[in-house]
Amino acid sequence: MEMKEYQEINHYRNENYMVRYAGFWMRFWAYLLDLVVVGSIVRLLIKPVFRILDIPLAKANMFAPASIAAAVIFYLYFVLMTKYFNQTLGKMVFGLKVVDLKSDQLTWGTILFREWIGRFISATIIVGYIIVAFLPKKQGLHDLFTDTTVIHVER
Repeated sequence: MEMKEYQEINHYRNENYMVRYAGFWMRFWAYLLDLVVVGSIVRLLIKPVFRILDIPLAKANMFAPASIAAAVIFYLYFVLMTKYFNQTLGKMVFGLKVVDLKSDQLTWGTILFREWIGRFISATIIVGYIIVAFLPKKQGLHDLFTDTTVIHVER
């Protein structure tokens, strides 16, 4: 790999440590894997519980109980995994992790904004994800708002 792909982040600097930012496609595949994980959790937990409680699953609008429960699981998954591991299962598989560009630890405020509000904004404005391919630190709109990025983890 070319040296241009590596850049330093001040608080990660030591003699031999260079940071490699995760690009659009690596983040895309990790996100797809996370969607499979979240979809599986929803199917394993929500659907059986809703059937036991006789709550209808057939309605397919965003305010249906099943849709709300799925959204809660989706956001809890991303928030809790990012807070406690700095990565989701998809990021783990692809060797990626979320880092704060200004401090060593991600705060609850940073994570909640990045994973909830920032992700909603990025999903609404599709360009919010696509800009990852063009920015030097490979940040999405939700990363820019929170001064975070995703890097490759040395294994």
